[in-house]
Amino acid sequence: MSGRARAVTVVRTSTANLASVLTGFERLGCTVRTTADPGEVAAADRLVLPGVGAFAAARRAIASHGLEDALRERIQRGHPTLGICLGMQLMARGSEEAPGVAGLGVLDGVVGSYESGGGWRVPQMGWNLVTPAEGCEIVPRGYAYFANSYRLTAAPGEWLPVWCEYAGRFLAAVERGPVVGCQFHPELSGDYGKALLMRWLEA
Repeated sequence: MSGRARAVTVVRTSTANLASVLTGFERLGCTVRTTADPGEVAAADRLVLPGVGAFAAARRAIASHGLEDALRERIQRGHPTLGICLGMQLMARGSEEAPGVAGLGVLDGVVGSYESGGGWRVPQMGWNLVTPAEGCEIVPRGYAYFANSYRLTAAPGEWLPVWCEYAGRFLAAVERGPVVGCQFHPELSGDYGKALLMRWLEA
C-alpha cells in the first residue's frame, strides 16, 4: 500500500501555511484537497488539521465554519486524523496563549508556554530528537523539525506519548491508532518526516 492509493483532505483554518503540507503529501503521490466543510471533514478518508499562528484565531476559524463537532467525532471514533503543530495544540482543552478560549478537548491537557530564562531560545526553531514510548507504531524515533513557542508537557490518558527535551520534557507527539498529533512539522522533516507520513497513510 502506498501514498498513491490515498486521498488526503486538509482543513482550511485560515491560519495554516498550507503550501508545505499540500506539497508534502503530493510528493508521496497522494491526491490532496482542502476543505472547510463539516460534511467533508466528517467523511474524509484521511484528514489533516494543520496550523501556524495564533491559537485563538485558528479556533475562531474552526468555529466560524462549524467544524468542531465533525473534528471531535472523527477523532473520538478513531478515524485517521493528523494534527500538525498548532493543529495538535487545538486538540487540547485550551492554551495559555489564549486564556478562556476552549480547544477541541480531545486531548486532556492545557498547552503551556516555555518558561523564560535559562538561555533557551523561544520559539524553538530547528531539529530535535523525538523518542516514542513503547507501543507507538506511527511516530518513529529520530530528528524532527520544530517551530513552536507552546507545548504540552503531560501525557493524556489513552494516548501513547512521544517525548522531546527542550527547556524541559514535553510532548513531541501523541498517537492513538491512526489519530496522531505532532508538535513538529513532519512535512518539513526530510526523510524522517516522509517515513512518518507514509506510516500514517498506511495505518
